[in-house]
Amino acid sequence: MTSCVQCIEYLMVFIMIAAAVFAVEWRDLLAAVVGMAAVSLVASILFFFLQAPDVAMTEAAIGAAMSAAVFIFAIKRTQRYETEEEEKPGWWVRW
Repeated sequence: MTSCVQCIEYLMVFIMIAAAVFAVEWRDLLAAVVGMAAVSLVASILFFFLQAPDVAMTEAAIGAAMSAAVFIFAIKRTQRYETEEEEKPGWWVRW
């Protein structure tokens, strides 16, 4: 039984890392916000697995819902896509 739960936890960590990488690499800002919200949602599920339901509910409400809503509101008031003419960041930022 614990082996199955541990496999699910490892799968959730892998999904969280993949969503974080996608959130950083996507050029569409709205898609990046969805990736950020996915990271927060998976973190809240992991908190629930760790027997911390109050932290899980707070992370889901504030981390996934409120932060995503604020970022989406900000994106709607600015440009949605980054342009290719912008200066590329240094190698320490994008490797």
